[in-house]
Amino acid sequence: MTTVNGLPAHILLVHAIVVLLPLAALLLVLSALWPAARSKLAAPNAILSVLIVILVPITTDAGEWLERRVASTPLVRTHTELGDTALYVAIPVAVLALLLWWRRRENLQSQAAETNTGARATRRRTFLAPASSAVTVVLAVMAIAAAGAAFYDIYRIGDSGAQASWQGQFSSSPAPRSPGH
Repeated sequence: MTTVNGLPAHILLVHAIVVLLPLAALLLVLSALWPAARSKLAAPNAILSVLIVILVPITTDAGEWLERRVASTPLVRTHTELGDTALYVAIPVAVLALLLWWRRRENLQSQAAETNTGARATRRRTFLAPASSAVTVVLAVMAIAAAGAAFYDIYRIGDSGAQASWQGQFSSSPAPRSPGH
């Protein structure tokens, strides 16, 4: 994807990443720490997080297209290099979101099986041990770390892009206004 409505696609796509990746990271932490949020947000966040993993390479590809069409400066090169790191923070967010969703799903299946067979049923072993508080703590710590990395990386990428786009491009004093404004 190169342009959208006459504008470089990267300029438009990057806004989706800047909003959606931190949102997915925040939802990941909420889902990891708060069971009520997990019941409502785990599945939608898993879908959102996978979509972000798909959208990041599309956005970086559009950025590389744009990079070949603007002046090569150290700021542009720094932004491009940092932009390539977005996928490395989006993937852990998506993997953890999928694990939280899968774990919730297994917990619901386990509860349904106990209800259908009565209290004397033996617990079956499940992949992510939905009842294990140790697994819950490990996933919560990993979610907080992944979310923190995602927030920090998106901040660095966005700041470098703003520096590359705007440094030296405006005056510290207001521009003279034309009559009638």
